[in-house]
Amino acid sequence: MTELLKIDDLTVSFGTSAGRVKALNNVSLSLNEGEVYCIVGESGSGKSTLALSIMGLLPQNTEIPDGRIMYRDIDLLRAGPEQMRALRGSEISLVFQDAQAALNPIEAIGPQLEEVILAHSDISLRNANRMAQDMLSEMGMADPKRIMGQYPFALSGGMCQRVMMAMALVLRPKLLIADEPTSGLDVTLQAEILHRMRALVKEQDSSILLITHDMGVVAAMANKVSVIYAGNVVESAEVIPLFRRPQHPYTWSLLQALPRLDDPGRRIEPLPGSPPDMINLPAECPFVPRCFKAQSQCRGEAKPKLQQIEPSHFVACYNPVVPDESPE
Repeated sequence: MTELLKIDDLTVSFGTSAGRVKALNNVSLSLNEGEVYCIVGESGSGKSTLALSIMGLLPQNTEIPDGRIMYRDIDLLRAGPEQMRALRGSEISLVFQDAQAALNPIEAIGPQLEEVILAHSDISLRNANRMAQDMLSEMGMADPKRIMGQYPFALSGGMCQRVMMAMALVLRPKLLIADEPTSGLDVTLQAEILHRMRALVKEQDSSILLITHDMGVVAAMANKVSVIYAGNVVESAEVIPLFRRPQHPYTWSLLQALPRLDDPGRRIEPLPGSPPDMINLPAECPFVPRCFKAQSQCRGEAKPKLQQIEPSHFVACYNPVVPDESPE
């Protein structure tokens, strides 16, 4: 398979009045053409920061001391503004988490969609209008001509999400970054959005970097998964080994918190505690205060690095979970 996106040792922090927020710490991943790669973690773990880093949309108070983001042979961290502007929309698209906030509230849907098309092609406004309507229709929206004249505040959250998907997919990008694309949607619309994304991968041989906290979405969509905790990748594997043999206690805990249809009587174990303060991250493993597997080595040494435990399966843990193990 051809490698499309490669992130090496990406470290990102933000300067604030309270101190420097360490959002990402030495994050690495590799995405091939035609793959769906899922990034999983709790709110505040750094998932959205990773998406904005790829798109070059981080705020001015950002510092990136280490790392590379390679899209094909382009280092996105060192690409100029014009080069990034040419890539956004045509080669790499991002679906933001809050669709209604991402759309311009004082501009109709039609011009916003047409702007994406006209910025990256030489076609006429009439053809751009037709392309936009066709894309809205592909997203399952009835009467796309009427929708083109509507403003975002007149649409429901689900309709705004479809508009954002249409905006991201209208130019058939090779890489789609979807940040919680199904959050806040009913289950029927969730299934439809995921179906559209799978169709994109199949028909266009595109790749998707899917950011979510929903392990059900991961199971339905992913080829590969990276689990992020407090800005660190703690486990990375193909989707089936990850679900069958989770090694990191955090991954294990996320899966234990899910209800299962094949075992309705199973006790659901909520994950205790809260994520750490991202300004004052400890030198040790940040999951220690919430970990049922923590031992003296976890508290006395630097945080563990990702180690391969089987082909394509990596875990950062001194005392990984063994099968059928329960917390004491």
